Amino acid sequence: MAQVVVVTSGKGGVGKTTSSAAFATGLAQRGKKTVVIDFDVGLRNLDLIMGVERRVVFDIVNVISGEARLNQALIRDKRVDTLSILPASQTRDKDALTRDGVAKIIEELSKDFDYILCDSPAGIEKGALLALYFADQAVVVTNPEVSSVRDSDRILGVLQSRSKRAEEKKDPVKEHLLVTRFDPVRVERGEMLKLEDIQEILSIPLLGVIPESESVLKASNTGTPVILDAESMAGQAYADAVSRFLGEEKPHRFIEAEKKGLFKRLFGGRAA
Repeated sequence: MAQVVVVTSGKGGVGKTTSSAAFATGLAQRGKKTVVIDFDVGLRNLDLIMGVERRVVFDIVNVISGEARLNQALIRDKRVDTLSILPASQTRDKDALTRDGVAKIIEELSKDFDYILCDSPAGIEKGALLALYFADQAVVVTNPEVSSVRDSDRILGVLQSRSKRAEEKKDPVKEHLLVTRFDPVRVERGEMLKLEDIQEILSIPLLGVIPESESVLKASNTGTPVILDAESMAGQAYADAVSRFLGEEKPHRFIEAEKKGLFKRLFGGRAA
């Protein structure tokens, strides 16, 4: 039976879709049959970050409304053959998503996949609630900012009270914390929250810390999940997070400010 994993946050712009793309790709690279679903009906960014926007013919709303079969809407990734994408619709209203329709899709996907990743819209509107309702596990994405952490705390409350597992009084959704856009230099200056403070507020296990990196923007603009850029710090950090998700022990990297030599202090240097 497939594990349903929602990638969620309370606030927009924290790197949720980037994380969904990277995480799904990383699981597939490890031999896990993985499908990632875009629940952000009306915006639809996952296909752009995955580089499949020109291959979208049918989407999740077409499947729910009976206009297409699920296998017609699924797009198989050309780089990792165990990875598939189910895009959202850009032209429909969010009300086109229904709980019964999503349940049927997840039930059908569970027959063929090990992991079903749900890329949730920000906040707690309908698409977000449907994305998290069926979750077995949740990756809560937050930036080291007070507003982002506060909104993530609110999402944790929703997961604990409005998921299918909560309704059926089963084991709770397993929660993981993913901190993105982390800059240890700015943390030292007091411009960002410390990791310890974020963990103390949210009180869920730390899955990964993704450093602020130009490679993330570059990857998004080229339609390449950043985890495929194995030379970048962000790509390595996502790969480490996937390893931890699969139960491996990995030390957290890129969380302390680099001690710069004289040359770097004089001329600077940006993260890859």
